[in-house]
Amino acid sequence: MKTGNKKASLQQMRVYVTLEKSSGVRGAMFPRGRKHVLYVLCTVILLSHWVYGQHCIWYGECGNSTEVLGKKYNCNYTGPPKPLPEDGQALLMELCPNYIYGDNSVCCDTQQLKTLKGNIQIPLQYLSRCPACFFNFMTLFCELTCSPRQSLFLNATDFKTEPDDTGKNTTNVVKLSYYISQTFANAMYNACSDVQAPSSNVKALSLLCGKDASQCTPDNWIQYMFDIHNGQVPFAIDPFFQGDVPAVDMTPMNNRTFNCTESLEDGSGPCSCQDCSKACGPNPVPPPIPPPWTILGLDAMAVIMWCFYIAFILLFFGVILCMWCYRKKTVISEYAPILDSNQPLSLNAVGTEILGEATCCETLGERFENALRMLFSSWGSLCVRHPLTVILTSVVFVSACSAGLVYMQITTNPVELWSSPSSRARQEKDYFDQHFGPFFRTEQLIITTPLNDTVQFDSMTGSIIYFSPIFNFELLHQVLDLQTGITNLTAEYKGETVTFKDICVSPLSPYNDNCTILSVLNYYQNSHKVLDDEFKDDFFLYANYLTHFLYCVSSPTALDDSTDPKNHDPCMGTFGGPVFPWLALGGYEGTEYKNATALVITFPVTNYLNDTDKLGKALAWEKEYLNFVKNYNNPNLTISFSAERSIEDEINRESSSDVTTIVISYIIMFVYISLALGHINSFRTLLVDSKISLGIAGILIVLSSVACSLGIFSYIGIPLTLIIIEVIPFLVLAVGVDNIFIIVQTYQRDIRMSEEELHQQIGRILGDVAPSMFLSSFSETVAFFLGALSTMPAVRTFSLFAGLAVFIDFLLQISCFVSLLGLDIKRQEANRVDIFCCVKLPEGQQAKSEGCLFQFFKKIYAPFILKDWVRPLVVAVFVGILSFSIAVINKVEIGLDQTLSMPDDSYVLNYFGNLTEYLHTGAPVYFVVEDGHDYKTTEGQNAVCGGVGCNNNSLVQQIYSASLMSNYTKIHNVPSSWLDDYFDWVKPQSSCCRYYNSTGAFCNASVVDITCIHCRPMNSSGKQRPNGTEFMRFLPMFLSDNPNIKCGKGGHAAYSTAVDLKNNNTDVGATYFMTYHSILKTSADFIDAMRMARELTDNITQAVGPQDKSYRIFAYSVFYVFYEQYLTIIADTAFNLGVSLLAIFLVSTVLLGFELWSAVLVSFTIAMILINMFGVMWLWNISLNAVSLVNLVMSCGISVEFCSHIVRAFSVSTKSSRVERAEEALAHMGSSVFSGITLTKFGGILILALSKSQIFQIFYFRMYLSMVLLGAAHGLIFLPVLLSYAGPSVNKAKVMAAHNRLIGTERERLIY
Repeated sequence: MKTGNKKASLQQMRVYVTLEKSSGVRGAMFPRGRKHVLYVLCTVILLSHWVYGQHCIWYGECGNSTEVLGKKYNCNYTGPPKPLPEDGQALLMELCPNYIYGDNSVCCDTQQLKTLKGNIQIPLQYLSRCPACFFNFMTLFCELTCSPRQSLFLNATDFKTEPDDTGKNTTNVVKLSYYISQTFANAMYNACSDVQAPSSNVKALSLLCGKDASQCTPDNWIQYMFDIHNGQVPFAIDPFFQGDVPAVDMTPMNNRTFNCTESLEDGSGPCSCQDCSKACGPNPVPPPIPPPWTILGLDAMAVIMWCFYIAFILLFFGVILCMWCYRKKTVISEYAPILDSNQPLSLNAVGTEILGEATCCETLGERFENALRMLFSSWGSLCVRHPLTVILTSVVFVSACSAGLVYMQITTNPVELWSSPSSRARQEKDYFDQHFGPFFRTEQLIITTPLNDTVQFDSMTGSIIYFSPIFNFELLHQVLDLQTGITNLTAEYKGETVTFKDICVSPLSPYNDNCTILSVLNYYQNSHKVLDDEFKDDFFLYANYLTHFLYCVSSPTALDDSTDPKNHDPCMGTFGGPVFPWLALGGYEGTEYKNATALVITFPVTNYLNDTDKLGKALAWEKEYLNFVKNYNNPNLTISFSAERSIEDEINRESSSDVTTIVISYIIMFVYISLALGHINSFRTLLVDSKISLGIAGILIVLSSVACSLGIFSYIGIPLTLIIIEVIPFLVLAVGVDNIFIIVQTYQRDIRMSEEELHQQIGRILGDVAPSMFLSSFSETVAFFLGALSTMPAVRTFSLFAGLAVFIDFLLQISCFVSLLGLDIKRQEANRVDIFCCVKLPEGQQAKSEGCLFQFFKKIYAPFILKDWVRPLVVAVFVGILSFSIAVINKVEIGLDQTLSMPDDSYVLNYFGNLTEYLHTGAPVYFVVEDGHDYKTTEGQNAVCGGVGCNNNSLVQQIYSASLMSNYTKIHNVPSSWLDDYFDWVKPQSSCCRYYNSTGAFCNASVVDITCIHCRPMNSSGKQRPNGTEFMRFLPMFLSDNPNIKCGKGGHAAYSTAVDLKNNNTDVGATYFMTYHSILKTSADFIDAMRMARELTDNITQAVGPQDKSYRIFAYSVFYVFYEQYLTIIADTAFNLGVSLLAIFLVSTVLLGFELWSAVLVSFTIAMILINMFGVMWLWNISLNAVSLVNLVMSCGISVEFCSHIVRAFSVSTKSSRVERAEEALAHMGSSVFSGITLTKFGGILILALSKSQIFQIFYFRMYLSMVLLGAAHGLIFLPVLLSYAGPSVNKAKVMAAHNRLIGTERERLIY
């Protein structure tokens, strides 16, 4: 009899004796009858057969595995379980505590337990965060390894006899079948299916199942773990999944399992919500999207404005009709001649006795008006009498101010341009940079192919697996050549050679200095040799680069490809980290990575904070990289590319390329100004009457005012922006040229009185027009300076520079230009040729005549536009346009499409397009916990972590919940949590946390040294989370540990920058938890992502509850500083435009002689122009952003030019009726405004349409054209009509003052 059979017989005897003793019958039972004897004998026989079936199938380890080097086979043994030796008791208690009973008889020895512990280290580190999951997992392997009843569900099917180390022949088990209940398999899978792997932002099964977690099932997970090719199993184990009923003489293993929502018998709590969706309750549901505001199914704003417009038209035309009928009966026509000034109902009575007494306000206004007139008259006379002194003083002033340009700094950094240093996003960026270092620089390729032939792999099962053309074997070799060529690039910086290794991101440095390259080719270790690896025989191709690809996209952290037993190529990148497929592939659906149509290769480059030399090296290498890719040519590859510096480079190139367009635009305006200023009386006097030199001088004055503004602020140290350089000359030219035309054309229409000298005439003219110029210029200056209250740097700097430039321009015009005008008039009166003033033509009769444009406005346009039947139509049209603009104002899009900032021919445009089309994940987002949180206490840990025992509203848990609603929250993944991984790493069951007993220094899991001991004891306290000083003792070790095959939880690669240790590593400062945004394509997506992240962190801060502490939790991503402006852009727009309108109203009230109603009309008309600008923006697809806001603020300033001159001319008019006063104002000021602003700008603006820059075409050409046309339409059409209806009454004090001033003079005719 064999030894095993002898022991089985002895066991039967023991059972018999036991039954005998327990029954208490012994020999006495026989007399009780044969029936009882039969029962006892049957029971003994059945139990003996049951016990005989529960024997071992192995015990101990024998021969070396031929399948997996370093692994051993188990020794064949079919006897009963053996008591475990004393040295294995602790291990059994640690791994399989359910077998601790009696003499601890099991079917494994101490060495097998040690092997089991070594083999389950990686699963332990990932699955133990969910106790129920890990318990079920260990049940599967404990039953396999040590169960005293192995023979019920294990069947050894193949053996191998070979001598052991002592030379004795031993029989090894080399293949067996494991019968597992399908119920158990399903329960184990269900308990583990949601467990997360925090360091990689994926589920743990994605790393342990050999494929993505979404494709993992109970059966294929267990099959993968028992697969001989996975590099861990030394012999073949064939799992068979059966029902719970025994079959084929085998009873499937169906031990008790725990659901992830259950607590274990050892006191371990249920799994966390993050690791067990059943523990969370129902998935969070995003709030419903608010329905659009509708009335009767139509847009509410459109319906409201239609109703308003119809009601207004009915009411307005009704009132007009009634007034017309009333006037027909009682009032003489406003156009009738003055037949009898004493008619009581005539509106044309002009006698001062009819006007009555002036009010106090009118008197005050007249006196203020008169004071301004006298002041400017005296000043104008002085400038003409002392031209050289004034000009020289102006030149000195301009030179002194412009000298500040030597200190000029131009800001091209988008962060400085669009984000205020005091803004939340900017402060959070600075905090992140200071504590964790700036976000790395990104160099990226997106590669597609014009090839159309699909790639296929014939599997052993006979099925064909198809791949997209991008996986063509030769094509991948070509891409690898390209990638290698880029990494081999060198650059020169200050005489030093810069290589990619000098600047790349190496997360495991100094232990592994390989650069991070996020590329599919890193699955092949960036090696042509590995890419060529294949496993085949004469009949089949078992594995090649395609199967390796499929394996790696399913398990990117794998260190051994189990599908290729020959080559064992790893999937982990050469830099020591995984390459996740959603970062390296594009153009696929779901997880069908083999259908990807694009390869994405990313080269992260270290960014530097306040280190210009290192940053300069990175910039130099990036320049070489861009040149290399631009010149790379391969007909099989279509490449779009970008570097961190690309956007700034292209913006600078765009600005340079648009210089020509801008210069042509200004030249056209300059030529027009120079020619239009002259008033040619006859062809004979053409050369004398032209004012080219005066026009050039006026333009130089405008440019000088811009230079002065730039110089003064450069002295102060305020940097310039490209917007200032490109926009302010346009603005100041509009304002300045308008004033020049007003002065010159007023002089040209004026007749010098007898006995009046030139300086007196110009002084008188300046006294008439300078208050109007002062009104517009000072209104704009105050409006712009108040606009500097904006928190947006681009708007603030523009407002400062523009306000000062406009005011300096006004000062130079009323001084230097007036002096130059006096000199030019003297030249003209001396009959000297313009420009060549030394040339004098023969004397001839000079007769002044009114210009054609003035004649047109006076005799045709003004009378027509103010006809009784035209005026109501004008009001109807403009109110209709206003109603439409109000209806669509809330539909103007917010944001700036980044493609618009690029030239039409930029390579970045192609990159942006492919980025939107192919990328499958958004930007990384970091949830930062500021310095101040206490991680050393259980309460502090529970408020942040996401594992067992953590709060349901902890930081990690709330981010996880948000990721379940990614379409709403824009959070794509669960966060990588250094704290949870640290807890798994430090567990005493894990081999990760060890230190040298002699020195206390950290001992890596891969080190074999008997002096290395576990950090924490294997007892109840050791299994608890570390607190206090113990927490800080091992944390630096965790952050320095490189992940390896024995410990995948090392934190060096994933978390070395995530934790800011302080006080000599005795405390934790700021930390972050990283995840990714979902795919963000439009400005609205980016804005929503930032808004939702901030709402989430506000909730987290409240939940963490730093009530009496100063720290908080905030979200940071690289794009936040650019898109934060859009969270408040509506409020900023309303504030800036509102402040500007208020400033214009206040200044107009004062400078119009305290005529409140006139200021109201000016402000109302400008507000109409601004609202109509929004209507144009909606029609022309112009979004609201910082650039358009600057233009709107500028539009407010230019609108003043269109409106204030007309209103002031109306207010000082002494005509009796509103219609006559409006007609006079339009005739005299309208022509100057039309020629000075409208025509000047129109030609220059049209040239901007030819710009290569999309941002110029949209935000400058379209908006400039709109503001000029709308300003001209409102100032020259609507405003005169509005004044004719609702203009202020004639100022009686002004009428009397004008009557007294002009009566008895040559200009008395102007009264009538």
